Amino acid sequence: MQHAKITGWGKCVPPAVLTNADLMTFMDTTDEWITSRTGIKERRICHCNFSDMAIVSAQRALAAADLDPKDLDLILLGSLTNDSLCPNTASIVADAIGATNAAAIDINTACTGFLYGLHIGTNLIKAGAHRKVLVIGGEFISHYMNWSRRDVAVLFGDACGAVTIEATEDEVGLLASRIGCEADAKYAIQITNLGSAYSRLSDEFLYVGWNFQGQEVFKRAVKAMAYACEEVLKQTGLTVDDIKLVVPHQANQRILDALAKRLGIDADKVFVNVDKYGNTSAGTIPVALAESLEAGLIAPGDYVLTASFGAGLTWGAGLIRWGDRVTPLRESTAELPHCNQTALEVLAPHIARYNEHAKRNS
Repeated sequence: MQHAKITGWGKCVPPAVLTNADLMTFMDTTDEWITSRTGIKERRICHCNFSDMAIVSAQRALAAADLDPKDLDLILLGSLTNDSLCPNTASIVADAIGATNAAAIDINTACTGFLYGLHIGTNLIKAGAHRKVLVIGGEFISHYMNWSRRDVAVLFGDACGAVTIEATEDEVGLLASRIGCEADAKYAIQITNLGSAYSRLSDEFLYVGWNFQGQEVFKRAVKAMAYACEEVLKQTGLTVDDIKLVVPHQANQRILDALAKRLGIDADKVFVNVDKYGNTSAGTIPVALAESLEAGLIAPGDYVLTASFGAGLTWGAGLIRWGDRVTPLRESTAELPHCNQTALEVLAPHIARYNEHAKRNS
């Protein structure tokens, strides 16, 4: 049977750091309020295009696999904050990295974008349709943030990650996955004034809005991710005792704690970096996976459980058996364009614009 081995991995996090103390300079909040509710201490702010982060993470993943981009036959990019709708951002990445033989597809399932991409890419390899696939997940969510909204502005950050998967006879890679959607609650997470359902004739079209029903999201996220995890464990005949590490979507610390409790898995087995980056949506899992490897938390043959939940409301889980290599074959020199501003300096015009809009509408 054909499997899809993870052969390369890479992450890209912008250098500009926005701390809770920074948020306090323009928002009615405190470090204690944010930390106690989310576990988040800081997040990164992108100073360039989203595609720049995707390109860097892709090049680092390709280097880790020592893979020629011309050998790729498919690129799957999970994001809701693409550079443009036309052309798709996967094609921008393909051109930049020289993947001249790859099909290029954008996937918009919000926070589950990377996991959905890994599910799709793995199954296409298993079916024999593709052999070498690049899966990217990331977000430039600060670009669409309403900085007058404390309930959402403290939660999110920008980052991107990628993996390469290749056909193999070895029983490794994503062994089982389960994805789904609770569409009846699709508006529990909603970014408004984006898309053809909104009139471009209205002045409000110029301002992105948010609908975020925190309690509803929390309840459904824990339940759906736990269910998906239990399903993939059943598919493989494994139990939580067999799992070396859980690498879940980093939405907030309370969700991670509740998920671990519901699964009956030791909190020490759950990888956490939400404190450093906040919720980077489709970027959380690939970045966390790369950092797990950097920290030496994954060994060859280990079982890694991952789960995610996002707008739609999409959800999913996957069970990965790691291959024989946990270090990159090559290191990439790819870097983002230089940033000479602090996070607050990058955001200053956006903060002023949304605060003024909020005053006019109060």
